[in-house]
This record gives sequence, structure tokens and C-alpha cells, in this order.
Amino acid sequence: MEMTARTQFRVPRYRDGCIGNVMPTIFRSLAKSCDGEGFPNQSRLDQTLSRGLRPSSNLAPDLVPGVLSSSEQVVLLVLDGLGYRQLVSRLSSLRSFAMMDLLSIDSVAPTTTAAALPSLTTGLSPAEHGVVGYRIRVGPGVILNTLKWTVAGDGSGRAPDPRSIQPHEPFLGLRPVVVTKSLFENTGFTRAHLRGVRSSYYRTMSGLVSRVQESLRTGERFIYLYYEGIDTTAHEFGLGEAYDTELQFVDFLLGHLIAVLPKRSSLIVTADHGQVEVKSPPLHLSGEILSDVHYQSGEGRFRWLHVRGGRVAHVKERCVDLYGADAEILTRAEVLDCQLFGPGLSDEAARRLGDVALIARSPVAFFDPADTGPFELVARHGGLTDDEIEVPLLSIGS
Repeated sequence: MEMTARTQFRVPRYRDGCIGNVMPTIFRSLAKSCDGEGFPNQSRLDQTLSRGLRPSSNLAPDLVPGVLSSSEQVVLLVLDGLGYRQLVSRLSSLRSFAMMDLLSIDSVAPTTTAAALPSLTTGLSPAEHGVVGYRIRVGPGVILNTLKWTVAGDGSGRAPDPRSIQPHEPFLGLRPVVVTKSLFENTGFTRAHLRGVRSSYYRTMSGLVSRVQESLRTGERFIYLYYEGIDTTAHEFGLGEAYDTELQFVDFLLGHLIAVLPKRSSLIVTADHGQVEVKSPPLHLSGEILSDVHYQSGEGRFRWLHVRGGRVAHVKERCVDLYGADAEILTRAEVLDCQLFGPGLSDEAARRLGDVALIARSPVAFFDPADTGPFELVARHGGLTDDEIEVPLLSIGS
């Protein structure tokens, strides 16, 4: 039976196969294989993992059988924007990807880089780390763009301290080597999800491989890599020829990373979210709805409406009438009730949300004049369809 749009909407598996459990699983395995030699022993790591609100990390090591259990060095590569379904449909033409063991795991809600990368680096759900979207409310009428780390709405231009939005130490405070583009050095978002790490910046794809090779030679136990090219290509050109070409280049990169792995090491590859191609212009909300809305936040496929007092029920009803065929329409209370962001959302983080959410199920986006860029995005993400929420977990050992 063909899957309908409505059945594709789902809540991420935060306590099971979710990206927030990848790093804790790797660290637990390294603690066993290294036992204090260049990495915290099992007892110390378990104490660290048990602090605060960290999840139980049910992503069992047997999901990457034989690879982690025998590895003393692990490279984790995060490919921004590579969905599981987009990869599988092209796997026959990607030699290096096809060499690796492949599983499907879940991203987080919303399926956006801003929420997902802190989950990957802290091991926490968005409810726990607090970065609950791309554009979030941080004060009355004040919206923070978390990727640019700039605010709009109050005229002051003063963005909050990244620690006040995301207070948890990345990578359990263990300060691993992080290989990322020099472009992202010293940004507010970097300080929110990568502060305290030992950064090793690259400018070219060959430089990425060189930085990894240097770190492996010096005995680093865990190395985190981030590459954004797939997401950038999909946003501008969609999921066609340019996207396929980009994947071919990343496949070539993977081959080089696999080739430099020393003995008793492994490469793990995952992503922050998948993609949906949106070829039609974004939907403009009706004037009747906008007359009851102060401002908007979120992203095109997970749009939050901040509603004038006493009008939430009316706005939801009109949104269901006009857009219910294309989107799940939920009030903030309903979002919290189904734990879309994971369990344990604090009152402070809940205040960063809007009043009514439009979560796209069909290939559409919702327009916000305050949320525009240099070009109209072709492929997008943020919603909770299978194409956006399913991401790959690939592994290979030396």
C-alpha cells in the first residue's frame, strides 16, 4: 500500500536509533578498548554520562558489529544534508559508500542543522540542549538566527551568550580534535555546539584528509569531522544532477579517508538530516491568519506562528482549514504533549517556541519575510517526513 503523506509524520526515536546516541555509543566502546590509555576508562565515562539529563544511549554497539568493538581510534564524519533515502537510491554508483555497512537512524525535530548538530556533539535531544530550531524566540519579539547567531526584532543587535542557550559541554567535556572549515571559526553557533574542542581547520577537501591523517598519526582516539557541501548543493540546485555530482566527490573523499585509517581504527559516517525537493514557491499565509500573528520563527518546513493573545484556537482552526492537507498543525501544548523535541523540555526552552506550528508533510514550505536568503531554496528540510528524518549510519573498519 502506498504511504500517505500523513503517515510519514513521526516523532524521532530519541531513546533508540537517533543521532544523539551516536557519540555516547562510540565513547563507551572506546572506553572499553582503550581502558584509560588516552581515553577515560569505563567507570569514569559512565560517571560523566550519568550526569544531568543525558539519555541512556540505547543505540547499542551491535548496530556497528565488529567495527567499534575492535577499534582504538574512531573517526566520525558528519555529512550535512545526506538523507538515508537519498543515499540508498544512488548507492549503486557510489563505490566507497557501498563498501560500508549501512543502517538507518533518526535525526531530531526539527530536522535542521541548528538542532541536530548540538545533539550529535552533546548526546542530548533538542529538549535537553535547548537549541530547538533554526530561528528561535529569545525574548519578547526577539528572534535568534542560531546559524548566524544574530537577533532581529528588538533593535539592539545583541545576541545572547551561546552558553545561555546551550549550556551543556560538547563531547562530555573531553575536548577531542574537531576538523571543520575555517569559515566556521569563532561563530556563535560554533561556540554553542563545539566550544572547548581542539579545532583543526581545513580549506580544501584534500586538507580535510590531511588533518585527519595527522591526528591519527599522533594517536588521537576520537576525531570529529564536519562537511557541509551536500546540504549547500541541495539547497541551491535540488536533488538532480548537481546533487549527484556532489555525492560522487564525497564518495571520492570517503575513499581517501578509508585509505588512511591505521590498524584497529574505524570510520563512522552519519548526517544531521535529509532533504525534500520543494519546486513550488513558498506558501504565503493568508492575511486573515497573519492579522492574528505578531511574528514568525522556525523554518520553512517547521514554521512557528507567535499568536496574539486569545487567538491560538482560532489560528489553529484556520490553518487546518487552509493548510491541513499539506501540514500537521499543532499548538505548542500538543507539540509538548507528543514530545517532538524529546522528553524533558524545560520551561525556558519551551518559551523559545511559538504558539502554533505548521509542520510540512507534502513538498511545500511556508513563507516568512524575515526568513529569506540570497536565493530561493530548492531542496529543504525541517519537517518530520521519512525523507527528512531518516539519516544513514555507515561504518567501516581498517
